[in-house]
Amino acid sequence: MEGTPLNHFDFQGKAHMVDVSGKGDTLREAVARGEVLMRPETLNIIAGGTAAKGDVLGVARLAGIMAAKKTQELIPLAHPIPLTSVHVDFRLQPPDRVEIQARVRTTGRTGVEMEALTATSVAALTIYDMCKAVDRAMIIQNIRLVSKRGGKSGEFRREGEEEWE
Repeated sequence: MEGTPLNHFDFQGKAHMVDVSGKGDTLREAVARGEVLMRPETLNIIAGGTAAKGDVLGVARLAGIMAAKKTQELIPLAHPIPLTSVHVDFRLQPPDRVEIQARVRTTGRTGVEMEALTATSVAALTIYDMCKAVDRAMIIQNIRLVSKRGGKSGEFRREGEEEWE
């Protein structure tokens, strides 16, 4: 079953969950990032903490963490992974943007790229949900893997992007 160019498909083209039973436990980490574009007035509401629904970034942080923990329920062939750490952080980029970064860690047999991407996506969706009453034209964009460490495939780092501390 292993060895096809897309490892979630067998040689007959049928989808399957990748067998990771032969892999050893290693420290694995993934960082994903995305952004929400909005009107400057919307960013001011977020920055000032005056959104009608409450603390936009606090709720989005919790949503991202919860989403990372539920990735295996959302992505059909993702493995259930015991996460050891999930951090979701934000940068306000005036005049009109919130940047999101999710950093996920585990010690296990498979990576956490999907968990980091899921955390970033759901944090962005939560920002949209909490601010849509004042800005339905927000745009969620540029969700991507920034880096990953651990496992057989080694390290990946997206060229031109530095991780946040």
